[in-house]
Amino acid sequence: MGERVRPDGTCTSALRFGTDHPLSVITAGSGYWRYVPVAGGIRFLTGYDYKPRYASADLLFRPLRGWATAWSFDRLRLRLERGITPRRALRNALFDVLSRLAVVALTASLGPLWTAALTALAVIVLPPAATTPAARRCLRRPPDRLARKAPSTLDSLELS
Repeated sequence: MGERVRPDGTCTSALRFGTDHPLSVITAGSGYWRYVPVAGGIRFLTGYDYKPRYASADLLFRPLRGWATAWSFDRLRLRLERGITPRRALRNALFDVLSRLAVVALTASLGPLWTAALTALAVIVLPPAATTPAARRCLRRPPDRLARKAPSTLDSLELS
């Protein structure tokens, strides 16, 4: 749709997307990307909404899409802040998941079921390494003061 750049350095792009293809879960949608200069760097905000083709499929697709979006942006952050390539970040993530599964499997094979359950809880709660992308690092629901529907065009973006 377009882009708006403010005098303070904030940049916002609005987009629309959609398809008539019957295999697509999404029929139409819109969203935005916003870069806001902050002390020590840039805060990146994004928001989008869409109309699902199949309401039943959207029950699983919407949270999965939100998780995947957050995970990919954390992978982008690792690239920008630490120079970790997307391929390396994916390897780190796979290693992290496989390591956690191996710990739970080993605990389950060596001891009573309750120790495996406690171990499983621990590996879920423990954060991943700093070099591993994680959706949990991204704020996926804005604070109430920022909550609002994604703009469908640049005309509806705030000017302040």
